[in-house]
Amino acid sequence: QVQLQESGGKTVVPGGSLRLSCAASGPTALRYCMAWFRQSPGNQREGVAKMQRYDAANTNYTDSVVGRFSISEDYARNSFYLQMNDLKPEDSGVYYCAADRWGGPYCHLGAKFHFWGQGTQVTVSS
Repeated sequence: QVQLQESGGKTVVPGGSLRLSCAASGPTALRYCMAWFRQSPGNQREGVAKMQRYDAANTNYTDSVVGRFSISEDYARNSFYLQMNDLKPEDSGVYYCAADRWGGPYCHLGAKFHFWGQGTQVTVSS
């Protein structure tokens, strides 16, 4: 079984930066596809970024964060990250990390990930 735990959420001013971390445990083979989602009050959960281990080309972002957010993994630390720069108030929400074992075209933000963290709050406000 895979367990995921987010950290790093906080309140920042617009234009600021944050790095969210997702600490993972359990079989690495079940964490081949990694992603970040977010949800704000009154809105559906939205896929923000996803990556596939060992395939840098299989990385995607939702349009609103392109050029500002970056997803990465530290395999040795069993962690993956979401670096968020130039934050905007509309980036506020609870951020969740997710993982599953698929690769290739099955690793995408519309997939039904089996493993989820509990979420960490990000608030962007002046």
